[in-house]
Amino acid sequence: MESAGEYDYIIVGAGTAGCVLANRLTRKPEVQVLLIEAGGKDDYLWIHIPVGYLYCIDNPRTDWLFRTEADPGLAGRALIYPRGKVLGGSSSINGMIYMRGQAGDYDRWAELSGDPSWRWEHVLPLFRQSEDHHGGASDIHGSGGEWRVERQRLSWEILDAFREAASEAGIPKIADFNGGDNAGCAYFEVNQRRGIRLNTAKAFLKPASQRSNLTIMTGCHVEKLLIESNENGKFCRGVQFTGSGRAFSATARRETLLAAGAIGSPTILQLSGIGPAAGLAQHGVNPLVDAPGVGENLQDHLQLRMVYRITGAPSLNTTAASWFGKAKIGLQYMLFQSGPMSMAPSQLGAFARSDPGQATPNLQYHVQPLSLEKFGDPLHGFPAFTASVCNLRPTSRGHVRIAANDSYAPPKITPNYLSTPEDRQVAARALALTRRIVASPALAKYRPEEFKPGPSYRTEEELAAAASLIGTTIFHPAGTCRMGKLDDPMAVVDSELRVKGVRGLRVVDASIMPFITSGNTNSPTLMIAEKAAQLLAKQAQR
Repeated sequence: MESAGEYDYIIVGAGTAGCVLANRLTRKPEVQVLLIEAGGKDDYLWIHIPVGYLYCIDNPRTDWLFRTEADPGLAGRALIYPRGKVLGGSSSINGMIYMRGQAGDYDRWAELSGDPSWRWEHVLPLFRQSEDHHGGASDIHGSGGEWRVERQRLSWEILDAFREAASEAGIPKIADFNGGDNAGCAYFEVNQRRGIRLNTAKAFLKPASQRSNLTIMTGCHVEKLLIESNENGKFCRGVQFTGSGRAFSATARRETLLAAGAIGSPTILQLSGIGPAAGLAQHGVNPLVDAPGVGENLQDHLQLRMVYRITGAPSLNTTAASWFGKAKIGLQYMLFQSGPMSMAPSQLGAFARSDPGQATPNLQYHVQPLSLEKFGDPLHGFPAFTASVCNLRPTSRGHVRIAANDSYAPPKITPNYLSTPEDRQVAARALALTRRIVASPALAKYRPEEFKPGPSYRTEEELAAAASLIGTTIFHPAGTCRMGKLDDPMAVVDSELRVKGVRGLRVVDASIMPFITSGNTNSPTLMIAEKAAQLLAKQAQR
């Protein structure tokens, strides 16, 4: 095995968190950092054109190509489970929506971890410091940071009508989802720069790559962490990885930072002997640290995609149906970087309550002027819109577990969607709420007809059954290395993201979320990395 050298910090994964960490840590020229990424460079054209997510998801050039296990809650269906495998990680293939979640999300994290520094008022400055908001600096937004936030460059009559209908149904029009209380309906703001996707590789890694104290190794597959013992207990010495057909090891003088995501991080920990001891031994892995929470607590937002046929308004289904329409769309983007090719996967959002007893909105809508059977299928041949609604605070819990003592074997991903009565009830009520919105006067002139799941599902029990047929992931896995107090046996990391039982090792990505945030998870992951960089700077001072 060849030595790849010795560094102050080794970062595993150049996704959202890894790119931010690489930028922040290398600000001090005396600090040497190694960043290891399994994927390649983000030089694929479709990464940068917003609609290109269609060609990046389930593409081995940019995606890990994970699949879930067959899920009883989804009528036995298995789903694709996209995770970015490229510089920028999932920020290179995601929906580009800038969303922080709700203040209460972070207050719950603070309570569970026993650390008030995770409260909303303390993490808000972390969001602001990296932000470059189109509206400029304010009490809630930042200006001049790397993470550009812009309005979308498009307009659809049917989406305007849905927003009006939501208002009539009691979901008010608002201007901004990111002030800590996202109740209401608005167009999503996106991480784009003049109609071009902004991933974390461009925003954070590109400027850092000019610094001589950062080494970036792409196409390198981490096999395991190197865990050793001394009189003070176990510590992480570095990592073992392969690249270009050769085996390497690298040593970290200070810390190894695992930023491989909610699927990758628990998998690497388990392969390294950190996880549920019995499960590891079953696959021939020597258990070094019995950590039963590694890979457990998987949470995700399950979207229920309701499709409505319409008349009297254009949708992308019909606009893109002809060669003339396609040419017009292409020309619009080429000349102005606007129109359908600049579209995020979802354009209009709404946050609502499934019932009045919810203290804060527990439902999120992603509304689109298009429809299809499932991701990757062609658009329907009739004008339509899709109103996807997801439960923001699911009580169902899944897990991620290694399938073999082989770092190249994909893990078993078991989300366990709709596995609790609470989640099935929320799903049924979410579908019923969508019907009330669509029945509002503002949409009447478009004569919407429910195509999926179909009007035959009426009772709460029937609607829950319909949810199992139309539900699919919205690609927000979180929680599999969750943060908690030191005496919490299921907590994997403490409130400073240090892996319990192993010195010199932290996890920095969406896997540390004790509870999934109430909205899209990319920018909360970026904030977690900002927090980790702050913690590491304080540790270095000490």
